[in-house]
Amino acid sequence: MAVARHESGPLAAGRALVSQVHPVFMLPPLATSLFGALLAGEVSLSVAAFHVTAMFFAVYTAHVKDGYVDFHVRGEDDDHPLTVGGCRAALVTAGIGFACCTVGLWLLAGLGAALLTLPTWVIGYAHAPQLDLNPVGATMGYPAGIALALLGGYYAQATALSPRVVGLAVVFLCLLTGIKVIDDEKDYDYDRSIQKRTVAVVLGPARARRFALALLVAAMVGVVGLAVVLPGIPPSAAGAALVFGVVAAIAQRAESELATMLLIRGSYLFLAVLVAAVWFRPLA
Repeated sequence: MAVARHESGPLAAGRALVSQVHPVFMLPPLATSLFGALLAGEVSLSVAAFHVTAMFFAVYTAHVKDGYVDFHVRGEDDDHPLTVGGCRAALVTAGIGFACCTVGLWLLAGLGAALLTLPTWVIGYAHAPQLDLNPVGATMGYPAGIALALLGGYYAQATALSPRVVGLAVVFLCLLTGIKVIDDEKDYDYDRSIQKRTVAVVLGPARARRFALALLVAAMVGVVGLAVVLPGIPPSAAGAALVFGVVAAIAQRAESELATMLLIRGSYLFLAVLVAAVWFRPLA
């Protein structure tokens, strides 16, 4: 069975499969899973490894399925490195890998950890062509996956949830949903032409941008509030809002593509400051 569309042989197949690992979107779920483990306190490396690897397979599934649907089914993309058979083989392999990791979490951390991990694969597999046809699914699929990565990474270590991790999950959900709304602006004309109902199409670009900025502000206010109210989050965590706020202020008047690039990198800084605050607790 041919795996790569443009070349033949094992090396070409490997390159085509690796091409579906998109670091910009892959790294945040993995880092958030580890942040959840760190937030829980003492970390079991074996449990953390199972959860991080499960997140990898879930996001890889989303990338492969999205590319398969956009090129082979809808004809929206100009090219794709994998054949239909290659896409299906990658999806089956990633699904088996995810299932093995989920069973490992069940055995090491309990059924709750497995059940909290399972929805990430469901979101990845169903993103296209089911979830991306409506504003909620198209916009909140990836942010919801990040929030679940945080909750699952925490639960796998603590075997319970706490107000601080739930609060931070909501913050991440708001922050990344706002970024995704702005990201969808750049495809407004095309999405409207094919009746794809993103937030930008439903509200219009100007109102969608205001809605996105409101979500970003809510996330920044939320993390400051959590740092003030909850003892498990050190006050220095509020610095994450300051760092991201500077980036958001620069990005707010930029066009969609540049604004998205700035905000995604700002979200990396946001997470990095939170990790440093929880790990080193400089003001605790």
